[in-house]
Amino acid sequence: MRELTLVEPRRLEWADVDAPQRRDDRDALVRPLAVATCDLDAMIISGRTPWQPPIAVGHECVAEVLEPARGGPGRGALVSVPFQISCGLCERCRRGLTGNCESVPFLSMYGFGSAGGDWGGFLSDLVRVPFSDHMLAPLPEGVSAEAAASVSDNIADGWRLVAPGLEQWPGGEVLIAGGSPSVGLYGVQVAVALGASRVVYCDVRDERLRKAEELGAEAVEGYPERLGPFPVTAMVAADPAALSLAARSTAADGICTCAGIVFQPETPIPLLEMYTRITTFHTGRVHARSAMPRVLDLMADGRLRPEAVTDRVLGWDEAPDALADNLGKLVFSRSR
Repeated sequence: MRELTLVEPRRLEWADVDAPQRRDDRDALVRPLAVATCDLDAMIISGRTPWQPPIAVGHECVAEVLEPARGGPGRGALVSVPFQISCGLCERCRRGLTGNCESVPFLSMYGFGSAGGDWGGFLSDLVRVPFSDHMLAPLPEGVSAEAAASVSDNIADGWRLVAPGLEQWPGGEVLIAGGSPSVGLYGVQVAVALGASRVVYCDVRDERLRKAEELGAEAVEGYPERLGPFPVTAMVAADPAALSLAARSTAADGICTCAGIVFQPETPIPLLEMYTRITTFHTGRVHARSAMPRVLDLMADGRLRPEAVTDRVLGWDEAPDALADNLGKLVFSRSR
């Protein structure tokens, strides 16, 4: 079968590899139909992260079930496949902490090469999904594969930017310091859908500021020293200025979520201000599988429209050239 592989920075090739096989009765085999670029993919492909080639790329997808598992979605079902591997049964999974499942090695993920455990990538003809009765999330009626392609990671990430904070502060105002192709914009959509009274979106790129306004946010160019205060703040940019803005703009007893990866070894944050305001600061990877049902519910209700964030939908065979020099949000579809 074919599998798209990053062989060196900015060079991707279709590789002929052995097709995966089911190993137990919880395994399913699925055929990816729509695969989206994660906001990290451009950095991985350009060689600006710790994750080095060879990497079978793609970790956001909607797939068709070809060989179902016992108790899982049936043959032909359209499903979102989370990028993290989780069993659904261990103590952490039962608590919703699916990004740190105890049944698999730490950081077991699709699309990250050996760093993720060599599970392969979703730009492939066939993928083995373990624990599939838990892992696979069926698409609601009326939700397209292309629209839902990023539910696996980035849309779930956008949900966790704001949803927990708005549960604590219903109707609160939200500030998002954007700076990546999609996660912050998904956060804008989720905040609006969940009833935030005001959403402010900061970024350095005009096209994302324009999208944020179209999605219902107030757009602010750049990263001022502070705004607000806001009870719910978040940042997704690989920029210390965005982190400082979000932290300094958090209201007393507010929640500040850091979903951006700042690769600088020393990143200052205003701890004294956060301490005196009793800020809750949350950073780390999203527990994707736990967030996915809530995201899909918002899509089914028409309150979340990820297609408004997508820059282009391309054909499957266009992936190698398109990914080699991409800074936007792309979806590759077998139907194109």
